Amino acid sequence: MGILEGKNVFVTGVTLNTSIAYAVARIAQEEGANVIVSNFGRGMSLTRRVIKKLDPVPEVIDLNVTDPEQLAGLPGQLKELGFARLDGLVHSIAFANPERALGGAFLQTGWDDVSLALHTSAYSLQSLTMSVRDMLVPGSSIVGLTFDATVSWPTYDWMGVAKAALESTNRYLARYLGPDGIRSNLVAAGPVDTIAKKAIPGSASFNDVWAQRAPLGWDPKDATPVAKAVVALMSDWFPATTGTMVHVDGGLHSTGA
Repeated sequence: MGILEGKNVFVTGVTLNTSIAYAVARIAQEEGANVIVSNFGRGMSLTRRVIKKLDPVPEVIDLNVTDPEQLAGLPGQLKELGFARLDGLVHSIAFANPERALGGAFLQTGWDDVSLALHTSAYSLQSLTMSVRDMLVPGSSIVGLTFDATVSWPTYDWMGVAKAALESTNRYLARYLGPDGIRSNLVAAGPVDTIAKKAIPGSASFNDVWAQRAPLGWDPKDATPVAKAVVALMSDWFPATTGTMVHVDGGLHSTGA
């Protein structure tokens, strides 16, 4: 039996097979979970194509987490697809305008672009969670993905601010959902060569930093170590862990500049 045997897991943000969310869905299935995935808009065609590599092929939901009507309809969709309850919720969603909110434009970015980054990348952790709140049961686990926002990163700009908000949101979810036996945690990943990372101007330099400084080394083409941490946090092996951020970055966070 796998560590997620019989659990119902909803994984958002599945794009290509290079995405962390895809690796999470794959490993969750290998560990016995029933998995449903989501993406939205034009990305749906990519998702439907790539999930055919999984066995069994999971159902896919079109979900824009900034749309209140879609969030309101999410529980009904999950129930129609056979999920009466939800044991695991994976938040793998982030966006900031690459031209106006990233790449060194920090001092010139307007509120419209900042608010979009915060809504999509941080507030959505709360809004997505609350949309399925009645489906979460004692022992359920929410896991989000971040890129350690306790420091500033070159070119990351307003996405770094959004990730800082995400990390704080995680702590408050843990505070308010903990009494009901629901956990909320984040995994701080090293740089993985996903579509999202490649959209960040200058992000290729992150790989050089990790190659030089990560004590355990780091393979930016392999999302498996990050996905394994997400799956572990959804399992019953972390029953008393909540409100925290687990680093899966080859140990770089522990080193000095």
